[in-house]
Amino acid sequence: MKNIISVNVWHYLFLPLFLLFIFPMPSHATEEPDFKLVEKMNGIEIRDYAAYMVAEVVVDGPADQAGNRAFPILAAYIFGQNKGKRTLEMTALVTQTAEPVKPEKLAMTAPVIQTTTPAGFVVQFVLPKDITLANAPEPLDPRIKLRQVKPCRFAVIRYSGFWSDTNYNEHLLLLENALKSAKLAWEGEAIYSRYDPPFKPWFMRRNEIWLRLPQP
Repeated sequence: MKNIISVNVWHYLFLPLFLLFIFPMPSHATEEPDFKLVEKMNGIEIRDYAAYMVAEVVVDGPADQAGNRAFPILAAYIFGQNKGKRTLEMTALVTQTAEPVKPEKLAMTAPVIQTTTPAGFVVQFVLPKDITLANAPEPLDPRIKLRQVKPCRFAVIRYSGFWSDTNYNEHLLLLENALKSAKLAWEGEAIYSRYDPPFKPWFMRRNEIWLRLPQP
Protein backbone atom coordinates (compact mmCIF):
# COMPACT_ATOMS: atom_id res chain seq x y z
CA MET A 1 0.00 0.00 0.00
CA LYS A 2 1.25 3.44 -0.91
CA ASN A 3 2.25 5.17 2.35
CA ILE A 4 -0.90 4.20 4.25
CA ILE A 5 -1.64 1.19 6.40
CA SER A 6 -4.45 -0.99 5.17
CA VAL A 7 -5.98 -1.54 8.61
CA ASN A 8 -5.46 1.74 10.37
CA VAL A 9 -6.64 1.01 13.88
CA TRP A 10 -7.43 -2.59 14.66
CA HIS A 11 -6.65 -5.97 13.24
CA TYR A 12 -9.22 -8.36 11.78
CA LEU A 13 -10.57 -10.56 14.60
CA PHE A 14 -8.61 -11.23 17.75
CA LEU A 15 -7.68 -7.74 18.92
CA PRO A 16 -11.17 -6.21 18.48
CA LEU A 17 -12.87 -9.13 20.19
CA PHE A 18 -10.45 -8.85 23.09
CA LEU A 19 -11.04 -5.11 23.36
CA LEU A 20 -14.80 -5.50 23.31
CA PHE A 21 -14.56 -7.40 26.58
CA ILE A 22 -12.34 -4.71 28.10
CA PHE A 23 -13.94 -1.52 26.83
CA PRO A 24 -17.71 -0.91 26.74
CA MET A 25 -17.85 0.33 23.15
CA PRO A 26 -21.19 1.74 22.03
CA SER A 27 -23.19 -0.30 19.55
CA HIS A 28 -22.57 2.31 16.88
CA ALA A 29 -21.21 5.82 16.64
CA THR A 30 -22.74 8.50 14.46
CA GLU A 31 -20.87 11.73 15.17
CA GLU A 32 -18.29 12.80 12.64
CA PRO A 33 -16.61 16.10 11.71
CA ASP A 34 -18.83 18.71 10.11
CA PHE A 35 -18.31 19.34 6.42
CA LYS A 36 -19.97 21.14 3.52
CA LEU A 37 -20.33 19.24 0.26
CA VAL A 38 -18.88 21.50 -2.42
CA GLU A 39 -19.19 19.30 -5.49
CA LYS A 40 -19.69 15.76 -6.73
CA MET A 41 -17.81 14.65 -9.83
CA ASN A 42 -16.49 11.47 -11.41
CA GLY A 43 -17.43 9.33 -8.43
CA ILE A 44 -15.73 11.55 -5.84
CA GLU A 45 -16.74 14.40 -3.54
CA ILE A 46 -15.11 17.73 -2.77
CA ARG A 47 -15.73 18.64 0.87
CA ASP A 48 -14.91 21.63 3.05
CA TYR A 49 -14.31 20.45 6.61
CA ALA A 50 -14.71 22.58 9.70
CA ALA A 51 -12.03 22.40 12.38
CA TYR A 52 -12.15 19.31 14.59
CA MET A 53 -10.27 17.84 17.54
CA VAL A 54 -8.23 14.64 17.48
CA ALA A 55 -6.25 12.47 19.84
CA GLU A 56 -3.34 10.99 17.94
CA VAL A 57 -0.35 8.74 18.35
CA VAL A 58 2.62 8.03 16.12
CA VAL A 59 3.67 4.39 15.79
CA ASP A 60 6.36 2.60 13.82
CA GLY A 61 5.73 0.25 10.93
CA PRO A 62 5.57 -2.11 9.29
CA ALA A 63 2.34 -0.84 7.82
CA ASP A 64 0.34 -3.97 8.51
CA GLN A 65 1.17 -3.79 12.24
CA ALA A 66 1.00 -0.04 12.93
CA GLY A 67 -2.74 0.02 13.50
CA ASN A 68 -2.57 -2.83 15.99
CA ARG A 69 -0.08 -0.87 18.06
CA ALA A 70 -2.03 2.39 17.92
CA PHE A 71 -5.54 1.24 18.74
CA PRO A 72 -5.12 0.09 22.36
CA ILE A 73 -3.16 3.25 23.17
CA LEU A 74 -5.90 5.57 21.89
CA ALA A 75 -8.79 3.41 23.07
CA ALA A 76 -7.41 3.47 26.60
CA TYR A 77 -7.46 7.28 26.54
CA ILE A 78 -11.02 7.41 25.17
CA PHE A 79 -12.30 4.97 27.78
CA GLY A 80 -10.93 6.69 30.86
CA GLN A 81 -7.17 6.35 31.16
CA ASN A 82 -6.71 10.11 31.43
CA LYS A 83 -6.51 12.67 34.20
CA GLY A 84 -9.96 12.76 35.73
CA LYS A 85 -10.75 9.25 34.44
CA ARG A 86 -13.22 10.76 32.01
CA THR A 87 -14.84 8.51 29.42
CA LEU A 88 -15.37 10.13 26.04
CA GLU A 89 -18.01 9.20 23.52
CA MET A 90 -16.60 7.21 20.63
CA THR A 91 -17.12 9.02 17.34
CA ALA A 92 -17.57 7.45 13.94
CA LEU A 93 -14.26 8.40 12.39
CA VAL A 94 -10.69 7.16 12.72
CA THR A 95 -8.00 8.37 10.34
CA GLN A 96 -4.45 7.40 9.53
CA THR A 97 -1.68 8.87 7.44
CA ALA A 98 2.03 8.31 7.02
CA GLU A 99 2.73 12.01 7.45
CA PRO A 100 5.05 12.82 10.37
CA VAL A 101 3.68 14.92 13.21
CA LYS A 102 5.42 18.22 13.86
CA PRO A 103 5.85 19.26 17.49
CA GLU A 104 3.42 21.94 18.59
CA LYS A 105 2.43 23.67 21.79
CA LEU A 106 -0.97 22.68 23.19
CA ALA A 107 -3.09 24.90 25.41
CA MET A 108 -3.34 22.44 28.28
CA THR A 109 -3.55 23.10 32.02
CA ALA A 110 -0.54 20.86 32.55
CA PRO A 111 2.42 20.35 30.20
CA VAL A 112 2.38 17.70 27.54
CA ILE A 113 5.73 16.32 26.44
CA GLN A 114 6.46 17.50 22.91
CA THR A 115 9.26 15.89 20.93
CA THR A 116 10.34 15.88 17.33
CA THR A 117 8.76 12.82 15.78
CA PRO A 118 10.38 10.97 12.86
CA ALA A 119 8.21 9.80 10.00
CA GLY A 120 5.84 7.08 11.10
CA PHE A 121 2.16 6.21 11.00
CA VAL A 122 -0.12 8.80 12.59
CA VAL A 123 -3.36 7.29 13.88
CA GLN A 124 -6.10 9.68 14.99
CA PHE A 125 -9.34 9.30 16.90
CA VAL A 126 -11.69 12.17 16.10
CA LEU A 127 -13.05 13.52 19.38
CA PRO A 128 -16.64 14.62 20.11
CA LYS A 129 -17.57 18.12 18.99
CA ASP A 130 -17.89 19.46 22.53
CA ILE A 131 -14.23 18.67 23.23
CA THR A 132 -11.72 21.50 22.89
CA LEU A 133 -8.08 21.93 23.83
CA ALA A 134 -9.29 23.80 26.89
CA ASN A 135 -11.59 21.09 28.27
CA ALA A 136 -10.12 17.86 26.89
CA PRO A 137 -8.92 15.44 29.59
CA GLU A 138 -5.15 15.29 29.68
CA PRO A 139 -3.69 12.00 28.49
CA LEU A 140 -1.78 9.94 31.02
CA ASP A 141 0.20 8.36 28.20
CA PRO A 142 2.78 10.88 26.90
CA ARG A 143 2.64 9.30 23.45
CA ILE A 144 -0.87 10.67 22.94
CA LYS A 145 -1.14 14.21 21.61
CA LEU A 146 -4.26 16.35 21.38
CA ARG A 147 -4.63 18.91 18.65
CA GLN A 148 -7.14 20.78 16.58
CA VAL A 149 -7.16 20.09 12.86
CA LYS A 150 -7.63 23.33 10.96
CA PRO A 151 -10.44 23.82 8.45
CA CYS A 152 -9.47 22.24 5.14
CA ARG A 153 -10.75 21.09 1.76
CA PHE A 154 -10.51 17.42 0.77
CA ALA A 155 -11.23 15.33 -2.29
CA VAL A 156 -12.87 12.14 -1.03
CA ILE A 157 -13.67 8.75 -2.46
CA ARG A 158 -16.01 6.46 -0.54
CA TYR A 159 -16.14 2.69 -0.82
CA SER A 160 -17.01 -0.46 1.10
CA GLY A 161 -15.30 -3.80 1.49
CA PHE A 162 -12.25 -5.23 3.18
CA TRP A 163 -9.46 -3.15 4.71
CA SER A 164 -6.97 -4.61 2.27
CA ASP A 165 -4.03 -3.21 0.34
CA THR A 166 -5.72 -4.16 -2.92
CA ASN A 167 -8.99 -2.41 -2.09
CA TYR A 168 -7.20 0.68 -0.81
CA ASN A 169 -4.82 1.02 -3.76
CA GLU A 170 -7.62 0.50 -6.27
CA HIS A 171 -9.67 3.35 -4.83
CA LEU A 172 -6.70 5.64 -4.27
CA LEU A 173 -5.89 5.31 -7.97
CA LEU A 174 -9.52 6.10 -8.87
CA LEU A 175 -9.39 9.21 -6.68
CA GLU A 176 -6.10 10.39 -8.15
CA ASN A 177 -7.29 9.81 -11.72
CA ALA A 178 -10.52 11.72 -11.06
CA LEU A 179 -8.53 14.70 -9.80
CA LYS A 180 -6.15 14.56 -12.75
CA SER A 181 -9.09 14.51 -15.15
CA ALA A 182 -10.49 17.59 -13.42
CA LYS A 183 -7.03 19.23 -13.48
CA LEU A 184 -7.04 19.52 -9.68
CA ALA A 185 -3.79 19.24 -7.74
CA TRP A 186 -3.55 17.76 -4.27
CA GLU A 187 -0.95 18.08 -1.55
CA GLY A 188 0.48 15.96 1.25
CA GLU A 189 -0.15 12.32 2.06
CA ALA A 190 -3.43 10.49 1.56
CA ILE A 191 -5.57 10.02 4.66
CA TYR A 192 -7.30 6.70 5.18
CA SER A 193 -10.59 7.17 7.05
CA ARG A 194 -12.80 4.47 8.50
CA TYR A 195 -16.21 4.84 10.13
CA ASP A 196 -17.06 1.35 11.34
CA PRO A 197 -15.94 -1.15 13.97
CA PRO A 198 -14.10 -4.24 12.76
CA PHE A 199 -17.00 -6.57 13.51
CA LYS A 200 -19.26 -4.82 10.97
CA PRO A 201 -19.66 -6.92 7.79
CA TRP A 202 -17.19 -5.79 5.14
CA PHE A 203 -19.90 -5.14 2.55
CA MET A 204 -21.60 -2.63 4.90
CA ARG A 205 -18.47 -0.69 5.86
CA ARG A 206 -17.87 2.93 5.04
CA ASN A 207 -14.26 3.51 4.07
CA GLU A 208 -12.88 6.72 2.61
CA ILE A 209 -9.62 8.09 1.25
CA TRP A 210 -9.01 11.82 1.52
CA LEU A 211 -6.57 13.94 -0.46
CA ARG A 212 -6.01 17.50 0.72
CA LEU A 213 -6.71 20.23 -1.83
CA PRO A 214 -5.35 23.78 -1.74
CA GLN A 215 -7.69 26.19 -0.01
CA PRO A 216 -9.75 28.19 -2.52
